[in-house]
Amino acid sequence: MIITSAAGRCGIVGNPTDMYGGSVISCSTEERATTTLIPDTPDIVIAVCGQTQTLTSVADLAFRGDYLDVARAVLVALEVDPASTRTFHLTATTDIPMRAGLAGSTAILGTIVAGLLALFEFGLNPYQVAELIRKIESDVLQIVCGFQDHYMTVFGGLNYMDFRDKISSRTQDQDTPFATIEPLAAYASDIPIILAHTGVKHHSSTVHKSIRDRWVEGETAVVEGYLEIALLARLGKKAILDCDWDALAYTMNRNHAIQRDLGGSGDSNERLIAAALSGGAFAAKLAGGAAAGTIIALTLDPVRTEKALLEAGADKILLPRPTPGLTVEVRL
Repeated sequence: MIITSAAGRCGIVGNPTDMYGGSVISCSTEERATTTLIPDTPDIVIAVCGQTQTLTSVADLAFRGDYLDVARAVLVALEVDPASTRTFHLTATTDIPMRAGLAGSTAILGTIVAGLLALFEFGLNPYQVAELIRKIESDVLQIVCGFQDHYMTVFGGLNYMDFRDKISSRTQDQDTPFATIEPLAAYASDIPIILAHTGVKHHSSTVHKSIRDRWVEGETAVVEGYLEIALLARLGKKAILDCDWDALAYTMNRNHAIQRDLGGSGDSNERLIAAALSGGAFAAKLAGGAAAGTIIALTLDPVRTEKALLEAGADKILLPRPTPGLTVEVRL
């Protein structure tokens, strides 16, 4: 039996410049996705979030718009033919809120990738695994995405990530360098942040694509805004290492103001952000880059802030913590 696990993530500052060669500070969540893979079964069965399918041929890997597309995409990318390969049962589950801006789908994808890499004995290093997960999401599933989610899925923890020269373009990905990952948890593992899920589900590519088109076209507000957000992440790194929460609050609030003014927020986000700020938070912003999902608040009075968020209609409160990245356990 092969058991793989990966955490969700929240962007503290710098998102969404991971699509634009920028910098991001991100922290994993306690919530995780898990895949269990049992080899050498009578047939091939995939199950993702309660949906199940038996695979007998390549035709069964056609996408249907359901949760199983994540597993199908991995098999397509690895060129696995169900009619002539080693059999297995694969079951993927998660307690990360889905479509909440916490990389829940990427975490599931990552655990499935890791399980199948272990089954078929592919030897890849963590950076290669992160790039493979991203390639599957971008090229096979056709989702507009950056690089933050995939690297956080693999590395976990609390990281400053530099995506210099990594522009989200499929024609350039083969020639771009790996991201630079700087773990920060050993120096500042207890950042006073909480997450509030709006309860509104989203598909991040619907927002990313619109703003991305404007960036590609060279719109000054987008180009200069994202250059500033990348700088804010570098300043945020210093603030975290100094435990200077006032300075970190400035970077977070400014990050959100830029993204909001570009059209990358929404009413549900703004309602919770306002509630967090009125409830004692120093800063509040999107935890991802899309128009609905989850907000992150920096607060030294979490009880008061949580109460304000719940009264404002937050669906769920989460406590991000540096937790392990992608894990693989083989039980004989």
